[in-house]
Amino acid sequence: MLDAMDVLLYVFALTTLKAEFGWTNAQAGLVSSVTLISSAAGGIVAGVVSDRIGRRRTLIYTILLYSLASAGTATSRGIVDLIFWRALVGLGLGGEWSAGATLVAESWPAEHRAKAVSFMQSGWALGYMAAAGLSAWILPAYGWRALFLAGVLPALVTVFIRRKVEEPEIWVKSTGKASFMGIFRPPVGRRTLFATILATSVLFAYWGLFTWLPGFLSSPTEQGGAGMSILKTSGFVFAVQMGAFYGYLCFGVLADKFGRRPAFAFYVGVAALLTPLYGLAPRISPMLLLLLGPCIGFFGTGFFSLFGTMLAELYPTAIRGAGQGFVYNFGRGLSALAPYAVGSLADHFGLGAALGLNSAFFLAASLLVFLLPETRQTQLETV
Repeated sequence: MLDAMDVLLYVFALTTLKAEFGWTNAQAGLVSSVTLISSAAGGIVAGVVSDRIGRRRTLIYTILLYSLASAGTATSRGIVDLIFWRALVGLGLGGEWSAGATLVAESWPAEHRAKAVSFMQSGWALGYMAAAGLSAWILPAYGWRALFLAGVLPALVTVFIRRKVEEPEIWVKSTGKASFMGIFRPPVGRRTLFATILATSVLFAYWGLFTWLPGFLSSPTEQGGAGMSILKTSGFVFAVQMGAFYGYLCFGVLADKFGRRPAFAFYVGVAALLTPLYGLAPRISPMLLLLLGPCIGFFGTGFFSLFGTMLAELYPTAIRGAGQGFVYNFGRGLSALAPYAVGSLADHFGLGAALGLNSAFFLAASLLVFLLPETRQTQLETV
């Protein structure tokens, strides 16, 4: 929840920052792209580190990093400063997911693992709503610098983690040797390749859509947006993220009952159909925009629990952190092109039309998932 809040504060401040610094859509998207690239590096490194020093310690260090860097964003005087601070936020964000998702996956038995990871992942929707609420409250009254200062709050969680969260027993008892290169060797090398392609496709679609969602809602209609105020935009985002919250929880139930692959394919397949329709909705009816919001949230984000669940089940304990960290975050690094690509298209065709680009990547992901083995009921190895 808190890492989503920190990374998405920029998304809600984006329109304000564009106006203050005179950026184009492409420049604004570039800052988000840098954050994603650095999060890829942070996630890969943290995955390897968590195999060596533990999931819990890595989690604490990465949360501290992105919290303090979010507060540092408030001191920015232009795009160079913003890129520096948001790059540090990305390092912590990527690392936090690698350590946290592995920790949760290793703490639950196979029959409930997808539900547990889905519950954890649902915190992203709550964090998105927290960022929307803070933005609606702080941004109009106190400005964007005060908004980013609120990003230091997650640092307080590290006190709780240090006192209450234990290392997974499966990692403590592991006798295998941690080796980053092991994720590229048989028998798991092929899995690493296809899982990385899958992650790249679906993350491109996600970041291309949701980085620009608040901007799409608040941009003037003549620029292809919905022309809403920041307060109304926050309300619509709440509706989208309520859908996402339930999407996460339902995905875990479906994935544990029917399998990881069919649940994922169903979600992203529907997202592929809804995305272009959502981009066109302001031209059709504001009511359609409101009705489609929870649906795009449900299907366009609920599938993310697959990565915390299925990736853990593809690798043995000694290289699980490295495997999860590399696959998900390498894909996230390549998907950094998405905010810039959508922003560039928006400069020429309007934001609504540009959002339709993401549909093709959702559709591709619905097919790519079947290149990986079904891992439902997989017992995690201790070696």
